[in-house]
Amino acid sequence: MAIDKSGKLWRGETFDDLAAYIRHFAAGGYPVDTVVESRCASCDGRAFVLEIDEDENTRRVCRTCDTTTFIGDSADYWDEDDYDNCACPCGGEEFAVAVGFALTDDGEVYWMSVGLRCLTDGTLGVYAETKIDYLPSRHLLTQS
Repeated sequence: MAIDKSGKLWRGETFDDLAAYIRHFAAGGYPVDTVVESRCASCDGRAFVLEIDEDENTRRVCRTCDTTTFIGDSADYWDEDDYDNCACPCGGEEFAVAVGFALTDDGEVYWMSVGLRCLTDGTLGVYAETKIDYLPSRHLLTQS
């Protein structure tokens, strides 16, 4: 199925739909070069609760095995006292997660977008976007 753009919110069913949405969103106005699907390193799960703090640092909790993983460099800036679970407008809190990366000409990460696809109704969204202002930053490509 292609992305359903007929309503106010776009919906999709697959990683490809979420990747296309993240590319269309273009966080910070920068073209997204690479989109990486989040998978749990412990169990290969692809359903997560996403936690986000006030500064848009993010971590995901696997719904299968409860493994918690920070996305990008969020562990360096995480505020343990002030974060919330992301929620879809439908009320769902379980998501497929993907991270889009805008890269510089030499392959460093310049911008990151955390996109979610609600596993209840398929709604697509970008819930966090972060400008990366340090080098080297390529290591972030493996921290989705």
